[in-house]
Amino acid sequence: MKKPQKHQWENRPGWSLEKRDAEFIKSLMPIWGWLYHEYFRVKTSGWSQIPPGKVMFVGSHNGGLAAPDMFMMMYDWFQRFGFSRPVYGLMHPHVWKYALPVAELAEKVGAVMAHPKMAIAAFRQNASVLVYPGGAEDVFRPYSLRHKIYFAGRKGFIKLALREEVPIVPVISHGAHENFIVLADIYKQMQQLHEWGMPWLFDIDPVVFPIYLGLPWGIGIGPLPHFPLPVPIQTRVCPPIIFDRYGREAATDRQYVDFCYEKVLFLMQQELDNLLTN
Repeated sequence: MKKPQKHQWENRPGWSLEKRDAEFIKSLMPIWGWLYHEYFRVKTSGWSQIPPGKVMFVGSHNGGLAAPDMFMMMYDWFQRFGFSRPVYGLMHPHVWKYALPVAELAEKVGAVMAHPKMAIAAFRQNASVLVYPGGAEDVFRPYSLRHKIYFAGRKGFIKLALREEVPIVPVISHGAHENFIVLADIYKQMQQLHEWGMPWLFDIDPVVFPIYLGLPWGIGIGPLPHFPLPVPIQTRVCPPIIFDRYGREAATDRQYVDFCYEKVLFLMQQELDNLLTN
């Protein structure tokens, strides 16, 4: 049987599904396990609700660049399903462009470029995909919004799920956004200074520019990494969301996409509210 022809873009970092390394993931499990059981003392639920086959996991980012809830979710996945049921995470292009060594390590765990082509390629191989639609705005949202699902109005994941006819499985968490305190986002003010002639540091538009309290900086200014505090984390896998219509026609129906987006937001917020009261 003739092998499928590779495109040139598949040789670039982030554009291949073949870099995922089960042995590398296994080597990280003891570290993640210690963080899971001893440091963050994670409590989790809902994993039996994941249907067989490919799904789109949709999460709400928490905890700054450290995003500890995401890694604890990954640990749970590998603990339950081993290394033969692949899942790929869509990672922001900035990481591939400006932090390539970090990106290449993440690639071994299953990170790929946040682009529809990569999600579709994963689905076509019957793999699942993990996406955090809110991105930087979500992961650095103010402390006052720590209990809110926030996707910054991004609906591309809805179009993708409809087109590829995959169920959405929400994954939510509580606690990770308590390990630092985002006081404000001054991106608009910094963008104004940029328009007046002040260049972005390293010529990178950061999308957000938070002011936060956290280690090791005390007061962090800008989207800097920080050292997460050992705050207990709760995670939950929610029931799959199945829409009434799927296919290309549904994915191009703007009103229907908006309806599906609002439905996902509402159900995820409802699940998070329930998690907070339990």
